[in-house]
Amino acid sequence: MKFTPEKYKLPDVSMQPFIDDEEIWEFINQAKPTPELVETIVQKSLNKNRLNMAETAVLLQAREPEMIELIKQGARELKEKVYGKRIVLFAPLYVGNYCSNNCRYCGFKASNKEAIRKTLTKEELIENVKALEEHGQKRLILVFGEHRTYNAEFIADTVREVYKVKKDHGEIRRVNINAAPFDIEGFKTIHESGIGTYQVFQETYHHETYTVCHVSGKKSDYNYRLTALDRAMEAGIDDVGIGALFGLYDWRFEILALLRHVNHLEACYNVGPHTISFPRIQDALEYDLDNKHQVSDEEFTRLVAILRLAVPYTGLILTAREPHHIRREVLAFGCSQIDAGTKLEIGAYAENPEIDQNLSKEQFKINDDRTLNEVIDELIESDYIPSFCTACYRKGRTGQHFMEFSVPGFIKKFCTPNALLTLAEYIEDYATESTAAKGWALIEKSLDEMEDDRYVIQVRDRISRIRQGERDLYF
Repeated sequence: MKFTPEKYKLPDVSMQPFIDDEEIWEFINQAKPTPELVETIVQKSLNKNRLNMAETAVLLQAREPEMIELIKQGARELKEKVYGKRIVLFAPLYVGNYCSNNCRYCGFKASNKEAIRKTLTKEELIENVKALEEHGQKRLILVFGEHRTYNAEFIADTVREVYKVKKDHGEIRRVNINAAPFDIEGFKTIHESGIGTYQVFQETYHHETYTVCHVSGKKSDYNYRLTALDRAMEAGIDDVGIGALFGLYDWRFEILALLRHVNHLEACYNVGPHTISFPRIQDALEYDLDNKHQVSDEEFTRLVAILRLAVPYTGLILTAREPHHIRREVLAFGCSQIDAGTKLEIGAYAENPEIDQNLSKEQFKINDDRTLNEVIDELIESDYIPSFCTACYRKGRTGQHFMEFSVPGFIKKFCTPNALLTLAEYIEDYATESTAAKGWALIEKSLDEMEDDRYVIQVRDRISRIRQGERDLYF
């Protein structure tokens, strides 16, 4: 069966499987890139129009240096058009690593007897959130192993507890979730706790590879996982995040499958994913796969640029799995969110000697272990605006409403002013002296570059109020 856009308009396609392996390979194999065709497709994206499957396949098959440079330059320009210079920062907080699944690439898997299993107590959770706030974090993603312990009520209670924690000027203003799929009622329970985005990654969309990688547990059910975010949407969660773990199967297939997932959500719910993630496989305890689909640095930077062009409005998340030099390079190709100051060990943000003795027991390895201030300092030096903005979520600009702003690029009008305000907060409360000096200079430069004098006046007024002690001002 072939899945075409017309079929997606039927009323009964929500919560139904939508990936056809043969169809995806057919798009890839039929693509015949030329410099002229690549340039035409890139220009379509620069006009802020979504690319279709066939057009994206052409970019995936483009291998000549000339065509690759056209793709990367287009992604640079598009990122600037849609998102401006701001980069949103967040931190992952691992709440518990019990897991009922056996995934051959993951250190959390149930069969791993070396893993030290831990769930944060309420007191430990509070201490870790305070520690994150003391460094200036405002946005968290809570990560849970897939286990009956972490049911919908547990996740909802954890979210509410995180929102309550206030340390001096610190507070967490947006809590996103990366956890198991639930039924509609479970998602409703979690939604009511006030979450932001709910992430469920398919890991690999290729059916045979999925079966090989997911040996047992609920996660071995391909279709249940594939339709997870349909159920989340039905439950009222209109900000969802999709992703694939690159290195399990051919990266070109995964990119087109992600695009098919975008098509499905747009057709069924009139809104695509809020974010797309694209982590590369890293070594982990009991890692049990070959490396025949390993993604090279060159392929990785290219796939990020292609994703940016394929889905102009969607946030792209780049994680600390990637080394510093790769993160620096692909920021320019369209990533809009990165984690910083990341620690993956359960409870590691709060200083704890017992945790420090078990640093090798995390889910996977990270390759960028710089502090939040170090990351912010480099972003500023590179002329990016570090942002902790949560305004769209709190103003109700989510789901379809968010797309109404972001698809045509209007979101830039909100993002730049709000990014400057959150940067001013960070400078006042947490930055080192050197970073503060650079930050104020960047704020002045950014205000001088703003085209709308009305925004400049309002931003300057709000920054003045921040310097006098007010917090949480936004447009």
